[in-house]
Amino acid sequence: MFKYLVLLLLLFGVKTNAQELNCVVKINDAEIGVSNKQVFRTMESAIFEYINNTKWTNIAYQEHEKINCSLTINILDNPSTNQYKGSLQLQVSRPVYNSTYTTSVLNFNDNDVSFSYEEYQPLVYNENNFDSNLVSILTFYVYTILGFEADTFGYKGGEEFYKLAENVVNVAQQGGATGWKKIDGNNTRYALNENLLSPVYEQYRKTLYEYHLHGLDRLVDDKRGGKENIAQSIVDLQKLYNDRPNTFLIRVFMDTKSDEIVDVFSDGPKINITELRDVLSRIFPSFDSKWSDIKI
Repeated sequence: MFKYLVLLLLLFGVKTNAQELNCVVKINDAEIGVSNKQVFRTMESAIFEYINNTKWTNIAYQEHEKINCSLTINILDNPSTNQYKGSLQLQVSRPVYNSTYTTSVLNFNDNDVSFSYEEYQPLVYNENNFDSNLVSILTFYVYTILGFEADTFGYKGGEEFYKLAENVVNVAQQGGATGWKKIDGNNTRYALNENLLSPVYEQYRKTLYEYHLHGLDRLVDDKRGGKENIAQSIVDLQKLYNDRPNTFLIRVFMDTKSDEIVDVFSDGPKINITELRDVLSRIFPSFDSKWSDIKI
């Protein structure tokens, strides 16, 4: 597949000047009582420019190949001048091969975002020294977006991007904000990055690859085979669940894919999904109302 081949070019240092992301940025200030709302529009524009106009890789992306994503920052508190607290919602998608269908690759909520921002300040990333928590957060999620996208085209294809995100984590710890350290909890930026790079969670990344490249991307040409591969990729998550029953990444996967899984197995040629239903109910019982819509 052409896109997969393009991603591999990164490893060989092909240099271009194209940008990679097509990211919709929204600053939601509905919950904050600040008289100067213009600062949020300026912030929104600055973040949009930083994410979409920075050249993050050496890969040549044509316009239609850009990664589609959306990033929403919900401003919930303004504890002091130029200081903001809130949450961040990230959604990433990619097209399915030879179809008009777009699949969600990552839906992620970061509920502990804090940063300072002065109107019209430049957003510049320094990979060796901490300057801005806002820039660190944005840069971390850009590399994470690139990593997830690459993981769906090649097994562990996003490794280099996750390591770049890891460097952001390490440098951002200098700033002292929450979300960057192990002690900050299990659903943080640190935890997401640490899990993605840990050999313990390799099955998650294998599932991500097989679900998309050997599953969804085959549905148009071989619907039965594609469905069988999707089912097997999910069943294989049981190996990870058996070792780490409360793993953060399984929740991330199901938050992203639960509706799609139901849709895939509610139509088309029937395959044996008894084991799939059993595994889904076991590893994510809170979605049993959804799994009941999958007809065996």
